[in-house]
Amino acid sequence: MTHSQVRASPVPAPTGASAVHVRGLTKSYGDTHAVRGLDLDIGYGEIFAILGPNGAGKSTTIEILEGNRKRDAGQVRVLGEDPGSAGRDWRARIGIVLQEVSDAGMLTVREIMQMFTSCYRTPRDPGEVLELVGLAAVSGSRVRALSGGQRRRLDVALGIVGTPELLFLDEPTTGFDPEARRQFWELIRLLAADGTTILLTTHYLEEAAALADRVAVIAAGRVVAVDSPARLTAHVDTAATVRWEDGDVVHVERTDRPTYLIRQRSRYGDELANLTVTRPTLEDAYLQLIGLA
Repeated sequence: MTHSQVRASPVPAPTGASAVHVRGLTKSYGDTHAVRGLDLDIGYGEIFAILGPNGAGKSTTIEILEGNRKRDAGQVRVLGEDPGSAGRDWRARIGIVLQEVSDAGMLTVREIMQMFTSCYRTPRDPGEVLELVGLAAVSGSRVRALSGGQRRRLDVALGIVGTPELLFLDEPTTGFDPEARRQFWELIRLLAADGTTILLTTHYLEEAAALADRVAVIAAGRVVAVDSPARLTAHVDTAATVRWEDGDVVHVERTDRPTYLIRQRSRYGDELANLTVTRPTLEDAYLQLIGLA
């Protein structure tokens, strides 16, 4: 997979603008408040991940940004337009990879790719796209004969064949084995390097940590934190956990000064057996932010 294979760069980003700008987004279903005054900004060319538990408002927010659901209130601009009223030209500038796998009946992989390619003004070469997602060898197979993982790759191929400026990825690597997942990560990095803005939702925290420039954590319809994966732990308790054994007794202490604690405990030459020092991970921060830790 080479950089030149994905090159078909989107339109250059407007200076000083955001690819996604949201203020006060609100959406309710009867008495259920799915989104409550949500604010969000995503820069052009950014890989941006949204994390949150089921029912947090992620899917509703994404559907509004895609122009597939109406909002109750708030300001929303995606690629400079309101997705609630944007036309076909705007829709051709976005790519969407949904959670559900594609169902194309008796069409072959090659046929459905050609059908989608014909819908865009500046598509990527469908053969190159199939090569990128690992489906070139089964391009002549009917979609219904593909495995679940292969059908997921086809969804990704259909989402990127139109050379989108903004690509929505909803749980994109579901069904991928670890090797295929990391190959897909490399593709996402290459697309971002060519100027594609990536909006990713995932339940794999290591995927968000590996890919995202920034991560937003959504809980109860609101953004509770936005930062880089490395700095997200600063939004929660950042104390280190020091663990050691003294005979049959296991000691566990939390401290912001682990080095000082270890020196104090071992100042008389005592051996701190099986000593470990661990700091909060992205998973720890995520669980605290959504109230599960």
